[in-house]
Amino acid sequence: KMSLTCSYYLVYLMVLVKSSSCGSAPLNTKIVGGEDASAGAWPWQVSLHEDGSHFCGGSLINTEWVLSAAHCFPSTPDPAVYTVYLGRQSQELPNPNEVSVSVSQVILHPEYNNLPHNNDMALLRLSSPVTFTNFIQPVCLAAEGSIFNSDMMWITGWGTIDSGVPLPSPQNLQEVDVPMVGNTKCDCLNGGITENMMCAGPLEGGKDSCQGDSGGPMVIRQGSTWIQAGVVSYGKGCALPNLPGVYARVSNYQNWITQHVGMNNTGFIPFTSTIHGYGWMGSRPQCCPTRLLQHANCIWCGKCLFRRYFRKRCSTPAIDSSVFSSWQFTG
Repeated sequence: KMSLTCSYYLVYLMVLVKSSSCGSAPLNTKIVGGEDASAGAWPWQVSLHEDGSHFCGGSLINTEWVLSAAHCFPSTPDPAVYTVYLGRQSQELPNPNEVSVSVSQVILHPEYNNLPHNNDMALLRLSSPVTFTNFIQPVCLAAEGSIFNSDMMWITGWGTIDSGVPLPSPQNLQEVDVPMVGNTKCDCLNGGITENMMCAGPLEGGKDSCQGDSGGPMVIRQGSTWIQAGVVSYGKGCALPNLPGVYARVSNYQNWITQHVGMNNTGFIPFTSTIHGYGWMGSRPQCCPTRLLQHANCIWCGKCLFRRYFRKRCSTPAIDSSVFSSWQFTG
């Protein structure tokens, strides 16, 4: 027992030492509803290209590996057709701090399921290691057991600014802050939420990831270190009220990532929220045994509800029931 304890301590120490070299954004002074990010603000942000066009995002996690979403790729991807751009600010203007690297391997999570979009994780191995600069840095990853409550997250990407509405020229990297939404609450709103997912977005709508942002990082700051909590996965439309975006929960994949990348090559950092709970209207949500979709103007009636608030609250907000008609990937 003593040797196991010592071994665990050494492993934990190695992770902490290694993690000190990730999550640094020297040029950071601080999507749908977002704004232009300053150059170098998110130095781990990756733009994935196929046939010369951006199709998904990703995050640099060490000198040779990029984390992205499985749904960005076909079931048997050919790495030769993909190019990774690091240090990129604009999709149209020259990027003096940019580096492009080809891809030698694409690994999709073996249990990825297109419906219900579970295990939406992918790893890309670069054909050659990259050199870190102020504009190119790896992000730290949330370690297994990390706890997130109503924390504010940041999402970044070059995706559309609304469903079917492209990012205006010169297509600069966008950033937006969004609050976490608890899984129980998110499942009430979206349905199909598993423990491998997490949700974020203001319930009034207006801020979200969208098509083209998929695979990109959702990060949170802990002290001076940035930690990736989620991978942009999917949503119903973009930035709609009461339909937060859904993200793959990075902390649930520490073993899978280290299996391919190596424990000493990636910085995993435990995160524990200092915020208590998710700010429910009542102390605990109560779930209905069946969906009450006849109340089409009240999204709370989709699956779960607060019994004490239900009768009074189901008149607002007015939600077009057509938003439930189909799922839509973010990327």
